[in-house]
Amino acid sequence: MAPVISTRDHALQQVALESEAAATAATIDAVIDAAVQQLNHRPRESLGDRFRRLRRQSLLIAEPLSAEDCCVQAMPDASPIKWHLAHTTWFFETFLLERFQTGFAPFHPQFRMLFNSYYEGVGEKFPRPQRGLLTRPALEEVLAYRAQMDERMLLLINAVEEGRDQGGAQQAQLADFLALLELGMQHEQQHQELMLTDIKILLSMNPLQPAYQALPASVRLNEPVGLDLQWHRIDAGVVEIGHAGSGFCFDNETPRHRQFVEAYQCASRLVNNGEYLAFVEAGGYADAGLWLSEGWEWRKQQDLQHPLYWRHGQDGKWREFTEYGLQPLQVHRAVVHLSYYEADAYARWAGARLLTEAEWEHAAARLQGQGREFFGVAWQWTSSSYAPYPGFVTAAGAVGEYNGKFMVNQYVLRGSSSATPLNHARLTYRNFFPATARWQVSGIRLARQA
Repeated sequence: MAPVISTRDHALQQVALESEAAATAATIDAVIDAAVQQLNHRPRESLGDRFRRLRRQSLLIAEPLSAEDCCVQAMPDASPIKWHLAHTTWFFETFLLERFQTGFAPFHPQFRMLFNSYYEGVGEKFPRPQRGLLTRPALEEVLAYRAQMDERMLLLINAVEEGRDQGGAQQAQLADFLALLELGMQHEQQHQELMLTDIKILLSMNPLQPAYQALPASVRLNEPVGLDLQWHRIDAGVVEIGHAGSGFCFDNETPRHRQFVEAYQCASRLVNNGEYLAFVEAGGYADAGLWLSEGWEWRKQQDLQHPLYWRHGQDGKWREFTEYGLQPLQVHRAVVHLSYYEADAYARWAGARLLTEAEWEHAAARLQGQGREFFGVAWQWTSSSYAPYPGFVTAAGAVGEYNGKFMVNQYVLRGSSSATPLNHARLTYRNFFPATARWQVSGIRLARQA
């Protein structure tokens, strides 16, 4: 939903083309960082400034919305915007202020339960499917909660900045604080993406089809240039995947390890709307032979005939619900908001398949400027079940619940989407959702055997 993402993708390609070094995870992460710095045109921020900017971005996402918009829950998998604003604040209060602030006192004792997402180690939780029932606290109180927690966090951050050179036990405590602070900021960026996708599905359910943000009368959404789909052959071999280097990563991206991949071909870009429309019009949603058994039963139960936000008008034309409301379907733009089942069925219809996550990471590193849309357009479904890497160890304490306990009945998606915050993407990022998830900005990159 953020137009600057496509600019980041262009900058990424330009920087990558200038790099002649071997393509490794560390190299690609450096390329992404360089592209981001090139776009930002600002010196490295202080920790406090970075925290302020991050927290402000969440408020900017909510700014076009009414208090009513912020309270409603579109479906059990989504959350109200007000809940996102409170939960991200709860994370800092629970995991940092409660531990590190002298004389800590909670903003409200019941917020510990109301805005706990899934951390059993923290205590009781309010049921996720019922978050839309929380008309109280009001949005104004949630914003006051954020403001007070931000003020207290900034005092802590400033104290930490002044005491970085201390040694011994204090140095160990400092390292713990900085690690949790980084996790909290990365966590909020994940929720910023969820805020955009959760409000989109909510507005799409309104018969008025309201826009999240108005498109100025003088602005027109131009059809992107059509690009032929090409196939890049990648030879068989032992490849390394997983996070490398000293930068931040989530625990599920580690440890870096080796995998063998057979020779394969990787598509140069994502499947576009025009290509997927051909699948729809060819009866792809009515052909059980293209679908996994569970996917076919799910498709029938949901009576699905096309992607989530497509609308077929009485005039026979296809339109797509976007952040700007209903817009003509752009055939050269990547098709998005597909489930794993839809992506898999399309790949089979196209005489191809989905990449494994090892193939995806290896291809994204190898192709660099030759491949397009690896980042900033759509998360790309892989055929890999979400499971721990060899040697993965769950962290101790409640923070260890962040990723590990979800490693079942889900598939891995790679890359990043148009809703992903600008500096949140990296080569080794492992997103994951159940096979039925459609409300995320998810698309298709094809593969086939060499």
